[in-house]
Amino acid sequence: MRVVLLGTAAGGGFPQWNCACALCAAARDGKLPSRTQECVAVTGNARDWWLLNASPDIRTQLTATAVLRPGPGPRDTPLRGVLLTDAEPHHVAGLTVLRGATGLKVYAPRPVLSALTPARAVLDHYAPWDWSDSLAEGGFVLAGGLVVTAHPMGVKPPTYVLPSPPDEGWVTAYRIEDLATGGALVYAPRVAAWTDTLDDLLTAADCAVLDGTFFAADEMGTTARAGARRRAMGHLPVSGPRGSLIALARHPGVRRIYTHLNNTNPLLDPRSAARAQVSAAGVEVLMDGAEFVV
Repeated sequence: MRVVLLGTAAGGGFPQWNCACALCAAARDGKLPSRTQECVAVTGNARDWWLLNASPDIRTQLTATAVLRPGPGPRDTPLRGVLLTDAEPHHVAGLTVLRGATGLKVYAPRPVLSALTPARAVLDHYAPWDWSDSLAEGGFVLAGGLVVTAHPMGVKPPTYVLPSPPDEGWVTAYRIEDLATGGALVYAPRVAAWTDTLDDLLTAADCAVLDGTFFAADEMGTTARAGARRRAMGHLPVSGPRGSLIALARHPGVRRIYTHLNNTNPLLDPRSAARAQVSAAGVEVLMDGAEFVV
């Protein structure tokens, strides 16, 4: 299975357009590399490619990635569809860029499919797509020899959804296995809390691409309002006694990669103490465009 990290930043990208923090300023000055919003592409046969989430930056990401360019026919594309982990705008807005592509399949949990009903109606006017429940029992098989199972990760709907009863299908992780080689990837860019499910998934995986949004619990400020906002966003911090870095130490045999980095995260700076700490723990922070085999 080939994996390409098309984008590695959280919503808003890096630098964020309306932020003048030190990290964003350094990126604008060329002192730190810019990053597009989080998105991944995977394939089992190098011909049929699947997107994991569809970022607003998808046009730029596809254009920059040679294996995803169109051809040989005028409207041929190697893209076969999209697997959505949630309904957040920076994970679904790229669907509008893909409008008109014929035969695409989109997998998402039922709450996400429901939230996207207006957008689905618009997109299907350009070319009908196949919209399927990713949490359907037994998982599903993708063209190219990949088998996928979805696993609930959180109950928080996006802000634009009217208040509704909690539903564990709002946020999911995916386990993607190459049927030919047995290589398995866990993809979980949004993790509100570390669970037994995540431990089980990593135990049976070769590589994990995980939520690295915030390095510290107080990263967005120490005020009660800022802390409440961070918790409401549904992201477990990397550091701290209950952070993901400690949990990842239980899985030293798995290749572990942080993605979805917020513009406040010191992991964006390769020279930071935070990056040194994560690297010493054997966890990677890769750039947009990084490609590897699982």
